[in-house]
Amino acid sequence: MADEVLTYEETIAAYDPVLGLEVHVELGTATKMFCGCPTTFGAEPNSQVCPVCLGLPGALPVVNEKGVESAIRIGLALNCEIAPWSRFARKNYFYPDMPKNFQTSQYDEPIAHDGWLDVEYDDGAGGSAVYRVLIERAHMEEDTGKSTHVGGATGRIHGADYSLVDYNRAGIPLIEIVTKPLTGVGERAPEIARAYVSALRDLLRALGVSDVKMEQGSLRCDANVSLRPRKKRPEKQEDVPLGTRTETKNVNSLRSVERAVRYELTRHAAVLAGGGAVLQETRHWHEDTGVTTSGREKSDAEDYRYFPEPDLVPVAPSAESVDALRRTLPEPPVQRRRRLQSEWGFTDLEMRDVVNAGAVELIESTVAVGATPAGARKWWSGELARRANADGRELGELGITPRMIAELDGLVRGGRLNDSMARQVLEGMLAGEGNPAAIADARGLALVQDEGALAAAVDAVIAANPEVVDKIRGGKVQAAGALIGQVMKAMGGRADAARVRELILERLDS
Repeated sequence: MADEVLTYEETIAAYDPVLGLEVHVELGTATKMFCGCPTTFGAEPNSQVCPVCLGLPGALPVVNEKGVESAIRIGLALNCEIAPWSRFARKNYFYPDMPKNFQTSQYDEPIAHDGWLDVEYDDGAGGSAVYRVLIERAHMEEDTGKSTHVGGATGRIHGADYSLVDYNRAGIPLIEIVTKPLTGVGERAPEIARAYVSALRDLLRALGVSDVKMEQGSLRCDANVSLRPRKKRPEKQEDVPLGTRTETKNVNSLRSVERAVRYELTRHAAVLAGGGAVLQETRHWHEDTGVTTSGREKSDAEDYRYFPEPDLVPVAPSAESVDALRRTLPEPPVQRRRRLQSEWGFTDLEMRDVVNAGAVELIESTVAVGATPAGARKWWSGELARRANADGRELGELGITPRMIAELDGLVRGGRLNDSMARQVLEGMLAGEGNPAAIADARGLALVQDEGALAAAVDAVIAANPEVVDKIRGGKVQAAGALIGQVMKAMGGRADAARVRELILERLDS
């Protein structure tokens, strides 16, 4: 049975949302955090394991130097303080995909702490706003293995016939980035949550520390939400204690982050409005139904019985090494976007559409291989963005490459295809029929290049429409659209509309 929910409008009218976001980032190191096993995604189950990541007795871990450097670079990019001395701890809890029955993590002494990230988001009124997300900590740890529950209707352990465990992922380097409570987010809470994860993903991609493929689990978000009663005097809202939170685990797409936060807020509101109490627990997000379901009662820090990891020495980076890593930081994504907007000549509205579509890097790559900025934007943030949104996917999941779009743009600019034909070619590209030129050849798509044939069609349409001709000659040039449409129909849609317009106006001017 589905949980009761209030409408989002009722929720915001009565309660003040507070968020806390925990993002887990799998680092793109060649080997695991504490052993030499490879980290290749998609390998045969349990083929990338050793006594260390299987937690066998007597096996001793060794810290991955590249993992530590990546953690420091992430902390610096998030404007964090880098600890001159930190250490690992054992986080004790039992789960089938935890071969050691504890996770090597960091507790009270993380590598990075007290930072911030400015996040731009749509303010809902046609403009943009900035929310500063305060970062509590970014700490190093290891990933767990992966359980697959076979049988049953939900894919979860309840109702399954049996479970399989793959330990290939156990021990892969993770950085967990934890925010401080996001207050004052109001009705924009779901959008701000999505914008933060998106901005963080852009930053991590720019750093080159992870492939940040949410669909493969290398970037996952745990969304903590709570509600507190809304005061009539907004200036006193911060004095109201925070409500009980729930944690929706392992949300793995930007769209799902927004939807999961929105759903949980409305579910909390229904519980509170009905006189109930919100249970502090983990929740599972279901993309297909758009709801969360209960996982397990949420543990507090003391329940994990943290204690210092006795088999690992502390991490103590020198000030010189931290400064050297600081010099490797790339141009911040927000500054980069502003520079690209200027280079491309996009308006603020056009650039906002590009950012909202997640198309900045794709357009940059498409321009780099020969497309015009306008052409790249047209396809990525127009046709393809609409398709991705309709399918509930990211642009990068459509199977279209920047080089393919650059080739399509070149066919249009070169006069081989018009926009209508190009859209047909794009459909073929999405269907996996090949590259644009091959699709155009196979489908017989090409503009008529015979000027004589075009001129004859134009003359015939002009002769058949004297009233429209009189309007054009009388100064109503926009009436030419009716003649253009008739010429295009006569040519089976295989004429260049711009050239047809030129021919019509040339003849009528003469």
